[in-house]
Amino acid sequence: MKVPKVYIIILNYNNWQDTVECLESVFRNEYINCQVIVVDNNSPDNSMEYIKSWAEGKLDVWTNPNHPLRNLSFPPVEKPIPYVFYTKEEAERGGDLEKEKKLMENIPEEITSKYPLVLIQAGENRGFSAGNNIGIRYALAKDDFEYIWLLNNDTVIEKDTLINLINCVENRRKVSEKYGLFGTLLLYYDKPDTIQALGGKFNRFFATGKHRYANSKLENINKRDVQKFDYIVGASMLLSKDIVEEVGLLDEDYFIYYEEIDYATRAKKKGYKMHLCLDSVVYHKEGATTSKNKSEFSDFFALRNRALFTKKHYPYYLIGTYMSYLISLINRIRRKEYKKAINLIKIMFGKNKYVF
Repeated sequence: MKVPKVYIIILNYNNWQDTVECLESVFRNEYINCQVIVVDNNSPDNSMEYIKSWAEGKLDVWTNPNHPLRNLSFPPVEKPIPYVFYTKEEAERGGDLEKEKKLMENIPEEITSKYPLVLIQAGENRGFSAGNNIGIRYALAKDDFEYIWLLNNDTVIEKDTLINLINCVENRRKVSEKYGLFGTLLLYYDKPDTIQALGGKFNRFFATGKHRYANSKLENINKRDVQKFDYIVGASMLLSKDIVEEVGLLDEDYFIYYEEIDYATRAKKKGYKMHLCLDSVVYHKEGATTSKNKSEFSDFFALRNRALFTKKHYPYYLIGTYMSYLISLINRIRRKEYKKAINLIKIMFGKNKYVF
């Protein structure tokens, strides 16, 4: 049986607690040929040191004993987990293969993956795309994989999530090698019987995306239209090696939001197809990275990136985007959200940088 190598890239920013819980679930998954990469976007909360301590067995994950998904990350997997630590520059050169090979001899028996954990310090925070791209460049430099799975750090997975995903992927690619972009069933972490997303639909005229089946129960899925979607939600997105080589890396201009819509659009222009694997389940906390500053930070990039995306792919629809901006501006003024209103006016006049 073919068992292609998969790189799992997990991006962390100021949220090591969720990352550690995610890692606990990932390291007990049943797929035997995967290597985990954690990229830290220069977190000011010293995240990387906490993650190292977890891998060394000095720090355990904590989850609510009454949470229905606690069994996915508890009790802790055997430690220590051998790891290598790279700077961005070291990682993008492919790391130290000899060191990684030696560490493979010390992987705990109960962990399925036989590769060391790869920890990469980005050195700066340039957003979702830039952070993930560091991990992708590392994988490309090593050139020993067939798939890359971008997985949000505020997720946990079932033991069979990845093996089900790869089985689905391999079956689709037997139909056509142009299937290169895959998604999973995303359920809410705190409401594990409720759908967060099954792909997304995109409105070109207003440049807005919408998660499909959001807040629906599993029994309400219509299997006839489940594959009718426009993009894979970035919280769990698997890329084939050939799509990465032909379509390229994630666009770093967005910083956060619209990266997955942009990638799906670029992939479709190259003739690639997408598919959702319903037997592969990921539980998502959603918004953990941005929630602390959501009122202005998230609002700014969600609005700004609508114009960036439209100018890049559908410039003839810009009038619709700016019409929606005017409506949004009126609503913000009505709600007395004056800072958001000022930010929107700046966006409308071409100011693209957010002041942190």
